[in-house]
Amino acid sequence: MKPLTNLFSKAKTYLYKNYGENPGTMLVHTGVIGWILSAAAQITAVLINDNISKKEKWFLIPQEGADAFINIVSFYVLTSSFKNLASKLVSTGKLSTSKIRNYIKSRVANPSDYIGKLSSNIEKDFPEIKGDYKAFKNGVDVVASTVGSIISCNIVTPVLRNEYAAKKQKQALAKMNDNEQHNDIKPLEKISMDSYLKLASFNHPSSGLKI
Repeated sequence: MKPLTNLFSKAKTYLYKNYGENPGTMLVHTGVIGWILSAAAQITAVLINDNISKKEKWFLIPQEGADAFINIVSFYVLTSSFKNLASKLVSTGKLSTSKIRNYIKSRVANPSDYIGKLSSNIEKDFPEIKGDYKAFKNGVDVVASTVGSIISCNIVTPVLRNEYAAKKQKQALAKMNDNEQHNDIKPLEKISMDSYLKLASFNHPSSGLKI
């Protein structure tokens, strides 16, 4: 029981160290892990389903893998982009609270030259207001990550999946039509000389050829 308790304690320490002050990042990473586990479960369900033939499995598994790739990449890219943009707006003071903004104005000779500039970093430049800054930034990160995940899961990912499915459907139809055309072409049958002569006499009854 003790090793299990130690493992749990180490896990808590790791989570606090890496995500304690970055809940937005935790939402992004846990979301990605959730998509990975969901995809793994879906592929496993296809593999162990005895009602699905091997031929169908060879078709379905790559499809599930492609869907999983689209889900994971679109979720991570969009959600992390929203979070990073929000973090940058907060760190430069473009997005801030009145308390933080007033403090910066009291410490900077020309606030307009600092607030909103890409080179500005409130957390680094004003560590004395770290508590207020971190609380605000964490809240913004969580909101931005949530908005990014909603847009990804409900808008971007379905569109990308539909585009991919439409493309694969066209390829499948083209391949099926190609196979049907090949099946319709019958090889020439060999005929005997007697059969050839009979056909020739029917096609040219006025000729002087005698059978």
